[in-house]
Amino acid sequence: MPLPSPPSVAVIGAGPAGLMAAETLATAGLAVDVYDAMPSVGRKFLLAGVGGMNITHSESSADFVSRYREASPWVGEWLADLDATRLREWIHGLGIDTFIGSSGRVFPTDMKAAPLLRAWLRRLREQGVNLHNRHRWLGWNNQNECAYDTPQGKQRKTHSAVILALGGGSWARLGSDGAWVNLLQERDIKVRDLLPANGGFTRQWSAHLSQRFAGQPLKQVIASLVLPDGSTEEKRGECIVTHDGLEGSLIYALSAPLRDQLLINGQARLTLDLAPDRSTEQLSQILRKPRGGQTLASVLRKRAGLDALKVALLHECLAKEVFTDAPRLAAGIKALPIELTGMRPLDEAISSAGGVAREALDQHLMLKNLPGIFCAGEMLDWEAPTGGYLLTACFASGRRAGQGVINYLGRQPGAAPDTAN
Repeated sequence: MPLPSPPSVAVIGAGPAGLMAAETLATAGLAVDVYDAMPSVGRKFLLAGVGGMNITHSESSADFVSRYREASPWVGEWLADLDATRLREWIHGLGIDTFIGSSGRVFPTDMKAAPLLRAWLRRLREQGVNLHNRHRWLGWNNQNECAYDTPQGKQRKTHSAVILALGGGSWARLGSDGAWVNLLQERDIKVRDLLPANGGFTRQWSAHLSQRFAGQPLKQVIASLVLPDGSTEEKRGECIVTHDGLEGSLIYALSAPLRDQLLINGQARLTLDLAPDRSTEQLSQILRKPRGGQTLASVLRKRAGLDALKVALLHECLAKEVFTDAPRLAAGIKALPIELTGMRPLDEAISSAGGVAREALDQHLMLKNLPGIFCAGEMLDWEAPTGGYLLTACFASGRRAGQGVINYLGRQPGAAPDTAN
């Protein structure tokens, strides 16, 4: 099929990556149509803003890039064009002020996602970007046209280039359902399995702990696990005891290595320090002292500073004989082993790992097997912890893919000039 003239680019997926790609293209003077299956755009973006829109993080560039683990070199290429500082400048250009919180995380001043999205959509419309909601992409037909399911029925369209920004596999009700995986694999595109990232883990608690403490926070602990190379990764913070496991920010921060351990061994061991501000020796001395008629639970609460949930976890995970041996009990308080046996479902996770493999794409995020087709955002094979890292890389990958399209079309006969630089 002949390509449209002048060039017309389709961006499929209206999340942060897709909208940033659309803005990059429109700024270069290209005609842009954004297609999204949902009734409105940016649904997962808006949900991420509930409770405070954490856009990015203020830490050093080297530390920031390291958060992407094995994908750090790849994601670092995207961030070279749109890092945390430039992203904040871009947000300020929309008329939205930001501030740095005590943890180093960056938020809009009003802590909300909706005003930012409204300002952004206004700018995109002013740039001539056309938004098409309720347009579900169905893949390609035999003429390599894009097929869409729309309120007006099935449609097919020819585009000069396409950017796929379809999200990962979590929160299907918001549009990220992973339905694109089979469509790309049918075209011999290498896609790694979508797995939960920043999600909870499961283990079977006793009926007492599950019924008495499910939903309660486990505060001020240090969680750690041994990595494959023998080193230890640890984080301090809080998590939530669920009826069948653990979840929350502390668990999410360690979810990638925990998931990897589970996939290899069938289980993962998390170690909890329930009294991070006391040494093992201090605890041992406290526990050796005569109780004076107090129960052990009372001693653990009053002298060791352990609340009822922490005491229940000790009984859950330590053998009975440990409670009559002060040094062993102190050691258990400082290094309580929690055996995790599974992950919460992908659709419950904040984000997903896996996706289109790096080797399937060129440096501009164009699919090597499908010239003119680019990918961006969470559908790529990378992951990030919470803290603004996921959003920043989604924005940056959208910019990267948009610039890739500009470069690609600049090489096509009769196309728009190359304005990538």
